[in-house]
Amino acid sequence: MDETNRAWAALEAAPRRTLAELFAADPGRVATLTVEEGGILFDFSKTHLDGALVGAFADLARAADLTGAREALFAGRVVNRSEGRAAEHSAERGQGAPESVARAAALHARMRALIDAIEADAFGPVRHILHIGIGGSALGPDFLIDALGRGSRRYEAAVVSNVDAAALEEAVAGFDPQTTLLVIASKTFTTSETMLNARSALEWLGEGGVADPYGRVIALTAAPDKAIEFGVDETRILPFSESVGGRYSMWSSIGFPAALALGWEAFEQLLEGAAAMDRHFRLAPVERNAPVLAAFVDRYYANVRGAETRAVFAYDERLRLLPSYLQQLEMESDGKSVKLDGTPTGRATAPITWGGVGTDAQHAVFQLLHQGTHLVPVEFVAAIEPGHSYDEEHHRQLLVNCFAQGAALMAGKPSDDPHRAYPGDRPSTTILIDRVDPATLGALIAFYEHRTFANAAFLGINPFDQFGVELGKQMAKAIDSGGLDFDPSTEALIARAGLGG
Repeated sequence: MDETNRAWAALEAAPRRTLAELFAADPGRVATLTVEEGGILFDFSKTHLDGALVGAFADLARAADLTGAREALFAGRVVNRSEGRAAEHSAERGQGAPESVARAAALHARMRALIDAIEADAFGPVRHILHIGIGGSALGPDFLIDALGRGSRRYEAAVVSNVDAAALEEAVAGFDPQTTLLVIASKTFTTSETMLNARSALEWLGEGGVADPYGRVIALTAAPDKAIEFGVDETRILPFSESVGGRYSMWSSIGFPAALALGWEAFEQLLEGAAAMDRHFRLAPVERNAPVLAAFVDRYYANVRGAETRAVFAYDERLRLLPSYLQQLEMESDGKSVKLDGTPTGRATAPITWGGVGTDAQHAVFQLLHQGTHLVPVEFVAAIEPGHSYDEEHHRQLLVNCFAQGAALMAGKPSDDPHRAYPGDRPSTTILIDRVDPATLGALIAFYEHRTFANAAFLGINPFDQFGVELGKQMAKAIDSGGLDFDPSTEALIARAGLGG
C-alpha cells in the first residue's frame, strides 16, 4: 500500500464521535478550528474534524504533495496537464512567475487606460453597460457588480449569459442604445451562445439609431485575432492570458465591467484582498490554513461519510449569487472521474454544490437539512456589517437566524413525538466576514479557488480542464447540421419541436 492509500485508510478507520462529544472532550476546540484571515473568520469547529483527523489529513497532504502542487501553481509551471498549460489567475493579482505578473500588470494598465477614456467621454456619454458572456465570463462579473455595486455603481450594468433571447430582451428594456456600451467576453471569441447574443445586441444598437454599433463594442478575450475578425477595433480589445481559465478569470480583463461600474480603486482592492489570501494559502501551515482546512472538511464528508452534496447559504443579500458562482467553480473544476494519469479516481470527487439565501432558505429547504435522511454539510456565509441603512434589527435578526441554524443542526432536539424529533449532529462551517467590501470579497473568492485546488490535489485530478462541457456542444451542432442519428427519444423531440432539417 502506497503512502496516499495508507493516509486514506487511516482517515476511513478513524473513530467517529459526535459533535457534542468533540466539544465536551476539547474546551479549546473553537480556537483550534477557527482561522482568521483577510477580514474573514472561518469557523470549522462544528464539523467532525478533530486533532487526529487533521493530523491524518496532513499526512494525506504530504502524500499527495500539496506543497509541490502549490509551488508549481504559483511558479507558473504546467499544472493543467491535459491541455499543457499553466493556471495563472494568481499572477493577475501579483502572485506568480515574474514574467506572468509583469504581463498581467501591463494588461491591467491597458484596461485602466480604456476605462479612463470611457470616463472622459471618448465613447460619448455612457450610462449603461451590457456585458455578454457565459460561464466564468459572466458569473464572475455578475457576482462582483451585484455584491459591491448596490447603490454606488457608476453605470447601470446588466450581464447576459443565457442564449434565450428573453434574457437579452429583459436586460436592455431600460437601456438607451445611444448611451450603452456593449462588452463581449469570450476566451476564444467563438462561444456560440455568446456570439449569437452579441450579434443580436449589435442589431439592437443599430435599430436604436447607433450609426456605428461596432464602435460601441469592447472585447474581452484571449484570442484578439478572432475579435478583430468579428469586427472589433484593435484599440477596443482587452486581451488576457491563455493560461487564465474562464472560471478563474474575473481578475483579468474579464473583470472590466466590474472595474468600470465600481471604479478602478475598488478593482485594485479586490486584487489586493485576493493576493492576501494567496499569501496565506502559500505560507500558513496546513493546520492553520483556511483553504486547506476547508478541503479537509470537504474530503472527510465526501469520501469518509459519503455525503454527495454540499450546501452554501449566504446570509447576506449582497452575496446572493455566491452559490451560483461556486457551482461552476467547484463542479466544473473537480467534477472529474479520472486522475491526472487517466486512471479512475476510485473515490468520489466534487460533491454537488447547491444553496440559497438566508432567511428565505429556512422556509424552504432547511426541513430536509434538520430532519431529512441525507447527510449534507452546510456552509453559512454572513457579514457583521449590514449593507443597508434600515433599522439595525433587520441585520440583527439575519445574524441571529444564521447562528441559530448552525447551533440547531448540531444540537438537535429529542422528542417523544418522532415527528418533532431532531437528530442533530449535523455539520456546518461558518464564514463570518467583517464587511462586504472589495478587499474582503477578493479574499473570499480566492479562498474558494484555493480550496478547490487543494481538493484536486488530494484526489490527484486536474481542476483546470472542463472537457465534460464539450460533448453537449458537439451534439447541439449535430442537431443543427443533421449530421448524426440520435436515439429514438431525441429524434422524437427534434421532430416535435420542428428542428429537423
